[in-house]
Amino acid sequence: MQLNRRNFLKTLASAGAAAVLPPLSLDDRPQPGSFDFVFFTDTHIQPELDAARGCDMCFRKIASTQSDFAIMGGDHVFDAFGVNAARASMVFDMYGRAEKLIGMSLHNAIGNHDVFGVLTRSGVATTDPAFGKKMYQERMGRDTFYSFDHKGYHFVILDSIQPTADRLWEARVDEPQLQWLRNDLSQLLAGTPVVAVIHCPLVTAFASYAEVVSAGRKYNTMTVANASEVLEIFEHANVIAVLQGHTHVNEVVAYKNTQYITSGAVCGNWWHGPRLGTPEGFSVISLREGKATTRYETYGFHSVALDERWRPGL
Repeated sequence: MQLNRRNFLKTLASAGAAAVLPPLSLDDRPQPGSFDFVFFTDTHIQPELDAARGCDMCFRKIASTQSDFAIMGGDHVFDAFGVNAARASMVFDMYGRAEKLIGMSLHNAIGNHDVFGVLTRSGVATTDPAFGKKMYQERMGRDTFYSFDHKGYHFVILDSIQPTADRLWEARVDEPQLQWLRNDLSQLLAGTPVVAVIHCPLVTAFASYAEVVSAGRKYNTMTVANASEVLEIFEHANVIAVLQGHTHVNEVVAYKNTQYITSGAVCGNWWHGPRLGTPEGFSVISLREGKATTRYETYGFHSVALDERWRPGL
């Protein structure tokens, strides 16, 4: 009989038992299965630019893949960050209706545009009960970082969006989350393949081929500012892939035996055509015998306003 170490630890804790865990070998670890899942990101749903129809087209195509489940990489809506409650609620409602078309189990990561009322131009008070990440958490029904297991693989969903005291934001994985991540990964059997998901990239080549506008920005909002701390924790686990969004380009970077897979956006260039050559689409991730491969799928959307030069702030 295979021994599930995580469940065994929970049983001991609930019973108040004091015991020494038996030594576990690789043979005790469930062998990873073979399956596909969908990673899609940056829908930026809104009533403008035919975005709702685009999301419907994309979600129907995702459903047709008949994957085991889907993971959304953040920036569900456009926008909650700098708008009032009426606008934020409206775009979250739009997303909630559209995602039903996916027709499979869905996991979510938070993006910067999903956080409510942080910018002062929103007119939202910090005392508002939905302020910050609370609206997102209520809509999605869970914490902004968590983990789950599927067919011998361990999935970690991270939160890279940290509002600042001066009502801006920084791409960072905060200290409580780092402590949680260390603990979560430490409970895995040696060799368990891990897939991590985060909105802002930890590792990317984006700045080497794309213009990055940083003038006037007080904080790093392009890549995770403390990526080195996260990567150090990953060194102690078998992290085979990290799925990323935010830049709206399709890119794979290999670093220390881990694939950093940045998916193109469902909205492409914010519903203005392709983004630096990456059309509107999503990624299908195939897991086979503890290894990950990816392919990018488009879904045939044609923008109502094609302009490769158009680019709002990330």
